[in-house]
Amino acid sequence: MTLAFVFPGQGSQSIGMLASLAAVEPLVQETFAEASEVLGYDLWALCQQGPAELLASTERTQPAMLAAGVATWRAWRRHGGALPEAMAGHSLGEYTALVCSGALDFRTAVALVQFRGWAMQQAVPAGQGAIAAILGLDDAQVEAACAEAAQGEVVQAANFNAPGQVVIAGAKAAVERAIEALKARGAKRAIKLPVSVPVHTALMEPAAQQLAERLRDTDFAASEVRDLYTVDVRRHGDANSIRQSLVEQVVKPVRWTQTIQAILAAGARTIVECGPGKVLTGLNRRIDKNKEIAMLAIEDPESLQQALEMCRSNA
Repeated sequence: MTLAFVFPGQGSQSIGMLASLAAVEPLVQETFAEASEVLGYDLWALCQQGPAELLASTERTQPAMLAAGVATWRAWRRHGGALPEAMAGHSLGEYTALVCSGALDFRTAVALVQFRGWAMQQAVPAGQGAIAAILGLDDAQVEAACAEAAQGEVVQAANFNAPGQVVIAGAKAAVERAIEALKARGAKRAIKLPVSVPVHTALMEPAAQQLAERLRDTDFAASEVRDLYTVDVRRHGDANSIRQSLVEQVVKPVRWTQTIQAILAAGARTIVECGPGKVLTGLNRRIDKNKEIAMLAIEDPESLQQALEMCRSNA
């Protein structure tokens, strides 16, 4: 393996994202227009004009980030960008990876992630869940503190993002207890995030069941590249296995650290983040302890050109 692509999830969205890329690449707005036909509203206008509170709504954020990742990927391929040997996505980003690898139809994916976001929002009423980022402790310490703080409620590690960076989620009171327990254990920072949907926890079981029903009628094709799934850091090639992985992903943690470690162990020399923001690139650099891997995030014309040149030089 020489080249891997990764796709961000919720949290990387922002008003005005991909505007400069869209100014020189018509297919960006074309991709958003395609998504808008499925959704029944102007997704591009929402991403460019807001309001930010509406874009941050889970059932709108998910189609927006999917469209952004696919649009950036299409720009990459139109300019002769190479097909990577592997892809991975962070949470929602797994759907983007499936589309870009050829395993899932884009329009189907748009409707699917809109439903996924709606089901997640319904699973836990607003204000009852909480999410927090924990810095400075290892995974085992975070898991132990969550077990101690649960007291019959749900609070658990939701994202193993990088060494010393874990996101926890669950019932609001349990998360607050866990924050105090983690501070007592020496956490450098414990920051509540402005998200109320405790995704990747057992509280999402109703959403997982609804998603399982929806996925039964979803077709998956053979992938052009290797998709690596964060729920178990494995490939899932057949349709039933993919469906099961996507359902489990809703209630189980994102194992991003292990996923990138697996990509590095397979010999990747370049990892490109495809879509707005640089969140995953920052995490990947923390995971790559040897600092030998070329990493770049594509989100505008300049970074697209840099990535093209970087991949040619590292080929």
